[in-house]
Amino acid sequence: MVLHTSPFPCCCLSILHRFSWALICPFYWLMDRLIASWLPITNEKGQKWSLCWFIRIIFTTPIYLALCTLSIPSAIFGFLLWNPLQLCRQPYIYSRLEDKNQASGAILLNEWKATGPGKSFCFGTANVCLLPECMARVNNLSNTQTRAKEIGQRIRNGASRPQIKIYIDSPTNTSISAASFSSLASPQGSDGPNKTVNVGIKRTTSMEYKGDNGSPNNSEENKNPKTGGDFHEGEDNACIIRIGGEDGGQLSDPEADGGGDCHMETLLENKAEGQKGQTPNHKPKEGDAGSLDSYTASRESLVKVRIGENTVDQSSVNNKLLQKTSMLKKTSLRKKKHTDEIFDHEISAFFPANLDFLCLQEVFDKRAAGKLKDQLHQYFEYILYDVGIYGCCCSCPCKILNSGLLFASRYPIMDAVYHCYPNGEGTDAFSSKGALFVKVQVGSTPQDQRIVGYISCTHLQAEGGCSCCSQPDDSTIRCEQLSQLQDWLADFRKSTSSSSTANPEELVAFDVVCGDFNFDNSSPDDKLAQQHSLFTHYKDPCRVGPGEDKPWAIGTFLNQKRLYDEEVCTPDNLQKVLESEEGRKEYISQPTSKNHPSNQKVLMKGNGSRIDYMLYTEEGLYLDWKVEVEEFSFITQLAGLTDHLPVAMRLMVNTGEEEV
Repeated sequence: MVLHTSPFPCCCLSILHRFSWALICPFYWLMDRLIASWLPITNEKGQKWSLCWFIRIIFTTPIYLALCTLSIPSAIFGFLLWNPLQLCRQPYIYSRLEDKNQASGAILLNEWKATGPGKSFCFGTANVCLLPECMARVNNLSNTQTRAKEIGQRIRNGASRPQIKIYIDSPTNTSISAASFSSLASPQGSDGPNKTVNVGIKRTTSMEYKGDNGSPNNSEENKNPKTGGDFHEGEDNACIIRIGGEDGGQLSDPEADGGGDCHMETLLENKAEGQKGQTPNHKPKEGDAGSLDSYTASRESLVKVRIGENTVDQSSVNNKLLQKTSMLKKTSLRKKKHTDEIFDHEISAFFPANLDFLCLQEVFDKRAAGKLKDQLHQYFEYILYDVGIYGCCCSCPCKILNSGLLFASRYPIMDAVYHCYPNGEGTDAFSSKGALFVKVQVGSTPQDQRIVGYISCTHLQAEGGCSCCSQPDDSTIRCEQLSQLQDWLADFRKSTSSSSTANPEELVAFDVVCGDFNFDNSSPDDKLAQQHSLFTHYKDPCRVGPGEDKPWAIGTFLNQKRLYDEEVCTPDNLQKVLESEEGRKEYISQPTSKNHPSNQKVLMKGNGSRIDYMLYTEEGLYLDWKVEVEEFSFITQLAGLTDHLPVAMRLMVNTGEEEV
C-alpha cells in the first residue's frame, strides 16, 4: 500500500486547494477571533467587565464584524471551489523525517530478530484539544498555536530523556531522596519524608540513554547487561546500581555489577543544601515543567517501588543520592492490592522514556498540527497527520473539521487506513471523527520474515453531542461506533496480512487499540458500552470488569474549571494532587448518572471519569507469542495545556525462547 505524502494526487489540485483556502481563510480567521473575544477562560474572567476588557470589546467587535462582512463574497467563491476538491483529497498525510542524521527507524529494525526472550514497546495516547481558538475556549483552553508547539516540546523531551528505573531491596533503611524535592517513596497521603512506611522496598536503578536525536545506543558492549531481582532480562543498555540494606544504604559499584560501560556521575547532597534549592514559586522556563531545560523537569525520575513485608523508615531519605544530571523526582507509590497484579502502575510527571508510538486526538487545527508535527519529528521519524475528510458529501453534514487524529512512530509505517464514523450526531457531525488503523514493522527474523504490529487510534461520539430526542443517545452511538471499529480492524488486518512466497509470512507481535472513547467504566449511563464485545477480545489493564475499575486507576478527564489553579498548573503539582483521593475528587471530572429518579445528576464512586483507553489483545499473534503489560502510567506532563491526562502502556512481547 502506498502511503500518501501529499493531500492531493497531483500538484495542480494542490495549487487549486491552496488558492481556494486563501479565499476562505480571512472569513474563517475573523469569525474565530470574533467569537473567541467573547469567551474568556478562567484566568481571564477576572478581567471580564473590567474597563480594559470593555474598551477592547467595544472597539474590536465592530471591526471584526465589518471585516467579516467584506470577506463573505470571497469566502463563498472559495468554498464553491474548495468543496469539490475534497472528493480527491487523501485521507491523511504521511511525513517522514528528512534529516538522515537523525533517522533511527532502520537501526531500530535491526535490534530485534525474535531470537531472544522478547522485546518491550511503549505506547502513549492523549487528547490535546487543539481546536480553533473559539472552540478551545469553550473547553477553557486558549492560544492553540502556542499550545501546539509546547505540547510537542514536552512530549519529545519526556520521551527522549534517559530512562531511570529504581528498585530498592532493603530490610532496613535504604530510601533514596534528594532533599530539594519530595521523598521518592512517600506513599499516597503521607505527610512528608518522616512518614514511616510498613513496607519492604526493592529498588534497582537502571539507565538507558539515547542520543539527542532519540536514536538508541546499539553498541554490543551495552546490550544484555547483567541483571538481578525483578529487572527484566529484555532491557537493553542498562546501568545497574544496587542499593541494599546490608551495606547501610550504600551504592554498589556499577563496574562490579557488570555495568562498567555505563557511566553515571552522582553527587551526595545534604538536607540543608537540598532545602535551600527549593523554589516552589519558580519562574517557569520555556516548556515549563515539561521541558528538560526547565526547573521542574530537572528533578525527573521514574521510580518503580514494590511492596514487601518489611518496615522502612523514611526519616533518613534525604542524604542518599542526587544525580549530577538531576534526573530524580518523586513518583507515586504503587500499592499492589491484587496479588495477580504483576505490572507497575504510576502517576508520572513525564511521558515514558523511549516512547515508541504516540496516538493523539483532537488535533483539529491545521496550523497547530503543522507546528506539533515539527516538534514531534525531533523524536519520531514517522508521522501521520491531517487525518480525515472535509466538505459536503451525500447526505452527511458538511465536515468542517477533520478527525483530529495524529499518529507518530519511531518504527517504519507499512500501511495505514482511515474510516469515518457515519453516525456522528450534534456537533460531532461537523467533524470527521473516525478510526485510524496503522501497521508498523518492528523487526525482522534471520529468515527475513517481517515482525509487525497493529495500532488503532480512535475518537468516539462526545457526551452531550446528541441533543435531538428523535436520534439515538450518545451511548448507543458509541456502541455502534465500537462495533464498526471492530469490523474495520478485522478487515484491515485481513487486507494487509502477507503470507505468500514473494512476501514471507509476517509475525504479528502486538495489536493495540487506544484513544478517547468518551465513556467511563464506572457510570451506570454507559453500561451498554462497558459490556461491548470489544472488551472480550481486548484487555484493559485498568479494568476489573464492566462497571468496575482497579483501585489504582484514576480518571483522565480533568475538571475544566480548575485547569489554571496553582495547585495543578504544572506537571509536578498536578502529579502530587492526583496522588490523593481528595485531590482526585476536586480536580478530576467525576462520573455521574443522568437517570436518577429525581432527574438529578448523582455522583458515582471511583477515581474520576476515565475516558481515555489503552487496550491490547493476545488474539491473532504469532504462534505462542504472548504480550504482558510491564507498566501503565497516567501522565501529568501536559498540565495546563489540555483537559485530559495522557496515558501510556509498556508491553513486553514474549517469544517463549531462551536468550542466546
